[in-house]
Amino acid sequence: MELKKVTDSSQIFKGEIAGNPITLQLNFEGIVDCNQYQHFVKGWYYYDKYKKKIPLTGVYDQANLYLYNFGSQQSRAGKFLRQKITDQESLTKTDSIAKIMKPGEALFFESDYSLKKAVEGKFYMANKILPAKLFTKDTRIYRYNNYLILPHNKKINTYDVINPSGGNKLISYASDKSGNRVLLYFEEVSNFNFCGMCGASDGEKGYRVLYFTNDWNFKNYEEYLTESCIENIYDTKSVKKNDKKILNIQKNSSSPAYTLTVDIKNATITKSR
Repeated sequence: MELKKVTDSSQIFKGEIAGNPITLQLNFEGIVDCNQYQHFVKGWYYYDKYKKKIPLTGVYDQANLYLYNFGSQQSRAGKFLRQKITDQESLTKTDSIAKIMKPGEALFFESDYSLKKAVEGKFYMANKILPAKLFTKDTRIYRYNNYLILPHNKKINTYDVINPSGGNKLISYASDKSGNRVLLYFEEVSNFNFCGMCGASDGEKGYRVLYFTNDWNFKNYEEYLTESCIENIYDTKSVKKNDKKILNIQKNSSSPAYTLTVDIKNATITKSR
């Protein structure tokens, strides 16, 4: 068993415009201000029937995509957007800023990180407005993938079953009559918006126990924090005894302290007051 960390900065999507199949590729081009989920993108799309790449530039804003083709002015317009869109306020004016450069085509997709099988959108060209769609439930371009390689040629991505923050480290795994368990340690950012609450903190830290069936089908997981800006958990004290680690978690004045016993050999965690 192993855990592989792969950071994506580019995504390929399949979709359609007015029922015609398309392929869309977008690359991460840098954060607009201080939120990881608000960044510039650049790439292309083509109609699968013709495979002629049409360049695009624009922004990814909290699951929404605003993409433009400026024809012969593509490079110049991309630089113009980067210069004009510098913060949250200007980001909300993306379309009006882009229209200054008179785009020949525009593709808008609006999502909400839901589990829908497709993301609906619109295609704009001259006086035409056509329906568009991406066959995905996740429009994020920048992704922290942690692939947990399991026995029997199985694998899961913690990005899909836990959260998109990454930062996991494989500690141990064990099996018994109840099934299989995997113990992970994690360190992740508290908030992808570095200008928001806890955005400048050292992050969330702790352990996770992932539970699987006897044939390694994922069931659920439990999370135990040892440090947290969001939960105001600091000053954790740790003592190691053989294969076990005893952690005393000091909560804030309004919450009681507790103890975590991390059993590395058996991949279990016991929480007690």
